[in-house]
Amino acid sequence: MEFDINTLRGLATVFCMIAFFAVVMWAYSDRKRADFDEAANLPFADDQISGTATARPSGPERGLSSPELGTNNKKESPHV
Repeated sequence: MEFDINTLRGLATVFCMIAFFAVVMWAYSDRKRADFDEAANLPFADDQISGTATARPSGPERGLSSPELGTNNKKESPHV
């Protein structure tokens, strides 16, 4: 058997296919379902702990500046 670039490409393709199917089988296995369900609910963890959603500050309270808010955090350099 002659080992050339096409043989290497074929082996790489087979390796990638095996790796892909292994990851798919791992992701959809019943053993990991509970872990993935828990991870899927992580964005809602703050709401479940405190019971209510926490309002996040926006605008000047958060340190943001915009023309609509009438603030500008840029320091103007003196003109010479």
